[in-house]
Amino acid sequence: MSGTSTSTGRLRHRLTATGARTNRWIVLVVLCTSLLLVALDSTILYVALPSVTEDLKPTSVELLWIGDAYPLVCASLLILFGTLGDRVGRRRILLLGYALFGVASALAVVSDSAQVLIAARALLGIGGAMIMPATLSILRDVFPDRHERAVAIGVWTAVSAVGAATGPVLGGFLVEHFWWGSVFLINIPLMAVMLPLCRLLVPESKGRSDGPWDLFGALLAALGVLGVVYGIKELGIERDLLDAGAVLPFLGGVALLLLFVRRQRRREHPLIDMRLFSNAAFSSSVGCIVIAMLALVGLELIAVQYLQLVLDLSPLETGVRMLPLTFAAMTAGVLGSANLRRLGPRRMVAYGFALTACAVLLLVLMGENDRPWLLGTGFVLLGLGFQSTLFGAYESMLTEAPADDAGGAAAIGETSYQLGAGMGIALLGSVMNAAYAPGLARVTGVSASDSEAAGHSLGEAYQIAARLGSSAEASLRDAARAAFVHGLHVTLIVSAVLLLLGALAALKLPRRMECEAPAAQCAPDAEGVESAGSAEVAAQRRPSSRAESPVV
Repeated sequence: MSGTSTSTGRLRHRLTATGARTNRWIVLVVLCTSLLLVALDSTILYVALPSVTEDLKPTSVELLWIGDAYPLVCASLLILFGTLGDRVGRRRILLLGYALFGVASALAVVSDSAQVLIAARALLGIGGAMIMPATLSILRDVFPDRHERAVAIGVWTAVSAVGAATGPVLGGFLVEHFWWGSVFLINIPLMAVMLPLCRLLVPESKGRSDGPWDLFGALLAALGVLGVVYGIKELGIERDLLDAGAVLPFLGGVALLLLFVRRQRRREHPLIDMRLFSNAAFSSSVGCIVIAMLALVGLELIAVQYLQLVLDLSPLETGVRMLPLTFAAMTAGVLGSANLRRLGPRRMVAYGFALTACAVLLLVLMGENDRPWLLGTGFVLLGLGFQSTLFGAYESMLTEAPADDAGGAAAIGETSYQLGAGMGIALLGSVMNAAYAPGLARVTGVSASDSEAAGHSLGEAYQIAARLGSSAEASLRDAARAAFVHGLHVTLIVSAVLLLLGALAALKLPRRMECEAPAAQCAPDAEGVESAGSAEVAAQRRPSSRAESPVV
């Protein structure tokens, strides 16, 4: 009887542990669904802007803020809400983010003026800032075993990439068949479902709760990031390093961030432990995220212009052409955990950068004529390399940070993502403009003033050409297309150099993937099923020091 009882107990233990592991994957599905909505909303509006312009008649400044209010507000508040979630509860912040996202979406749907839509987009940014770091920090807590967490982060990064990439495609479909408000309307029923699911399925988790929360420090960080990101975006628009509208916000933001760092170093209970950056693996991971986004986001925007203005594809056709990049990114995310175990963080991130650089250089072969197979191959390699880089960097960054600081670490990673994206738009946009404009200096039959105006962008060149006579129109359009392709090639080469620099930065990452706890210890026992994934249980099961951790 004792032998039968023992066998039954072991079977019950295995079934209970399996159920707990299944619950963790259900939690991952809920978190990734919410992340998908936030990622979609960051790009879905771009194709709807012409319809918004026709309906609401915004000024040029209002139109810019309709597009920029969401990313600017979201980037500036990531640190504030990420660290607040560590103190008051990450699920609590996530639920508030869901509710605010739904309310803001409803406000955007019924917007009857540009000012109301800008306010709705700003509220969406606040909701996104609540959701993004909360999903990543809860994921860090729910998956104490690094092997399982690597799989989860691979899915998380793939969903983020898919959301951002499919936003224009879905937005184009909705605008074509309905009206521009439908791009916000889809958020409302989804958030209505997500709220009870998250409340029911996602466990609450907290980080450090010692000492008061530094509200003043959080505001310093928010205003600092806002100034830096806004200045970078303005620089990308103006293309003038001496423009006061870009330089002053940027310098002001840098000054506030320096004050934030100084304040955190002096406080007994800081929002973010600045000693994290003394860890070479953590700081290198953050640097790799910035470089990856810097090299690729600006390039992606230029690629969209190339597909639409040079190859004359519609927005929907452009989205379809970029689907190979999306599917490749999904594949890299799913395979990321196995590749990380086999290669280790250092080689995985470095190889990802190198593969992405090769893909970018391959795209230099693109010219004024459409070459679908070359473009598709380049996008596949781009998706595989880029997603491998982001996966390895995010996983290493989140693992190197203590579980108690997961919210702050997630916020740092997401802020780095946003900063890199803004810097990429400004830097590569400036490179593109510097290489494009000289090609239009002297065009037969076109005045100097028209040539100068056409040098601002390819779209503006086409508008000017349409006002000219037939021969001058053809000359200007041909010259503009050739100049744009030349600028694209130069930008691709600069992007490849940045990616290779990222591969060098990756050499400071750990050579091997160290598991924080043996797989047997990471699985919850029968007595601890209800608290599986909690910070307390995970802490009890982790080795006392990294030196005692087994090397995989």
